[in-house]
Amino acid sequence: MFLESISLINFKNFSERSFNFDQKINCLVGNNGVGKTNVLDAIYYLSNTKGYFNAIASQNIKHESDFFVLDGIYRKEDRKEHIHCSLKKGHKKIVKRNGKEYEKLSDHFGLIPLVIISPSDTNLISEGSEFRRKFMDMIISMNDREYFQDLILYNKTLSQRNSLLKYFAANFTFDRDNLDIYDDQLSAFGLRIFEKRKAFVKEFTPIFNKRYHHIIEKSAADNLKEEVSFSYKTQLEDTDYKTMLQRHLERDKMLQYSSAGIHKDDLLFQINDHPVKKIGSQGQQKSFLIALKLAQFDFITKKSKIKPILLLDDIFDKLDDQRVGQLLHLVNDDSFGQLFITDTHDVRTEALIKETGQSYKMFGL
Repeated sequence: MFLESISLINFKNFSERSFNFDQKINCLVGNNGVGKTNVLDAIYYLSNTKGYFNAIASQNIKHESDFFVLDGIYRKEDRKEHIHCSLKKGHKKIVKRNGKEYEKLSDHFGLIPLVIISPSDTNLISEGSEFRRKFMDMIISMNDREYFQDLILYNKTLSQRNSLLKYFAANFTFDRDNLDIYDDQLSAFGLRIFEKRKAFVKEFTPIFNKRYHHIIEKSAADNLKEEVSFSYKTQLEDTDYKTMLQRHLERDKMLQYSSAGIHKDDLLFQINDHPVKKIGSQGQQKSFLIALKLAQFDFITKKSKIKPILLLDDIFDKLDDQRVGQLLHLVNDDSFGQLFITDTHDVRTEALIKETGQSYKMFGL
């Protein structure tokens, strides 16, 4: 599978721009601020029906315009897939596949697998558990429709339970029977989500470990032995769901929201039994993140039998030529498909890409 062409109208800083891509390596080069990352975000949008860098859809419309349009032509298993996405201010987003509009945007998810590696991925290490849960949920949902639906229903039920808790507090009342309805639903959805997250971490961990050690073995700067771990933290390890909700009920009534459940789960990232966030050097953290994303690529490929499109956004920044070459070497084999790269060093990047022996195109912005 690969993206053959894309056109952008009023998307971010572009009034109108079209690209015809190589099926292997594509490099977008230019100074900072010219829109290299915005092209990658447009590609991401066509896969996921939302932007990677800004979740507010209307803010992706070019300034002083009132709509945007994205069109992409893909080649997938010897057939053409035409994906159209458009948004007009004040209207709902429209996504079409081969001219037919989706009734639910969620039906598009997983059709065009994609993995992006970006400087903003540091949020996975530096920020709260929400970012790590979303990372885990996206990977599982990509190839498990039941999990994806359970997640949607769980979040809807959670919102309803929180509204009920607020109602109780505002009206100085409490209806246990009404609350039990939501608790039963949360328990059913939450338990299935918990079991699949646990199974995912068990399967994903050795894939991640292999990628991480491959990366540091390629790095002349990292000669120390490093043991990395990737584990699942949940409140359900030693209790059942209904008991957990009952145990936190008085706290929930006081806080007016649900303080316990799988929406509080986390992933623990460690090096030598210490949090990466606290003891990891800048280089170690970058290696950890790249390994996570390449393991995501491997996992999706294994499950879907399709090589995801891989976007590398400005990850060569602050790396010398040797390290850039090492990273390109890492993705220069038959296990990878189409690759998109953004960089500010056009001459250096093209010279290193030539060394891979792969077909490529350079795009100056």
